[in-house]
Amino acid sequence: MKNLKDLRLYGWNEFFEAYFNEYASDGLAPARVAVEHRNNYELYSEYGELIAEKSGKLFYNATSADELPAVGDWVVAMPIQKEKKAVISAVLPRRTKFSRKKAGPVTEEQVVAANVDTAFIVSSLNQELNFRRMERYLALAWDNDVKPVIVLSKADLCDDVYAKLVETQNNITGTDIHVVSALKNAGIDELFKYFESNKTIAVIGSSGVGKSTLINSLLHWKKMKVSDISLYKDKGRHTTTHRELTLVPGGGLIIDTPGMREIQLWEGGGGLSELFEDIEQLSLECKFSDCRHESEPGCAVKEAIKSGTLDPKRFKSYRKLQNEINYFERKQNVRAQLEEKKKWKKITNEARKKRKEKF
Repeated sequence: MKNLKDLRLYGWNEFFEAYFNEYASDGLAPARVAVEHRNNYELYSEYGELIAEKSGKLFYNATSADELPAVGDWVVAMPIQKEKKAVISAVLPRRTKFSRKKAGPVTEEQVVAANVDTAFIVSSLNQELNFRRMERYLALAWDNDVKPVIVLSKADLCDDVYAKLVETQNNITGTDIHVVSALKNAGIDELFKYFESNKTIAVIGSSGVGKSTLINSLLHWKKMKVSDISLYKDKGRHTTTHRELTLVPGGGLIIDTPGMREIQLWEGGGGLSELFEDIEQLSLECKFSDCRHESEPGCAVKEAIKSGTLDPKRFKSYRKLQNEINYFERKQNVRAQLEEKKKWKKITNEARKKRKEKF
């Protein structure tokens, strides 16, 4: 095997090396997923960039989509060097992930980015700031051990930057907040500290908030033409159609993601406690341990709302997210039970088949 030192530029470390050891003697190589297409992947590897497909075994053994490779994943690949291709045979365990419930009625996890250290949650200052949406992103990040950072973009298009910064600080606590203008390259340098030690950052946010322009600035690309300024000012149009992992000059990696219209929590219980620590602390002061914070006497939460120390909108958001998490936990439990039943039915049928063949 070649020296894997260069792979450290792509985030390789002892965590992944320990899991890869069992494959090391099979002539396989570790690689990181840079881009996910419909039928194949682009990988970074010790052999350079490779175009890869999933092995049949990996595809058919996966019980759900989240077990298949996602952008940021480290995978086990069989390289075909002459053709610059590879076959992916396994996905190494993820250290972290940023995932959500897949859009639509199906209860299924969608891994937005894997092995992420920090998530830049981008919100545009030339739009109305949506703190409830930010809370969803924060809950997803914290629940998956990803450090969230709020990035308020397009400062050059805002007349009251300081007021909006203070408003954000009042609504979002315990999180780094940065104000930037990618077009004027203002505030960008402060973001490079998150990339130190070859860290991976995912850029998350709605369509039209300036994610791609921010990434262009971080990558030192001058791709925005004069005719594209309308896209920068546009509140709804987006330019990114797929997730992509890219090396940042000076070290570290960045993942661009398409705009998300729908942010439904997949898990989020731990993240919710982190995000609403003040409300959960108040709950401990309620007279009854099972207080629902509705009409019970001695409710510390209701008293805080009445006195003005707790924003009722914030409490409403907390309850909504809490109910959403509880709902999906019930759905996942039912799904797990059905999958377990299906598994044992398959085992029973195979056992019966073997008995018949024996006699």
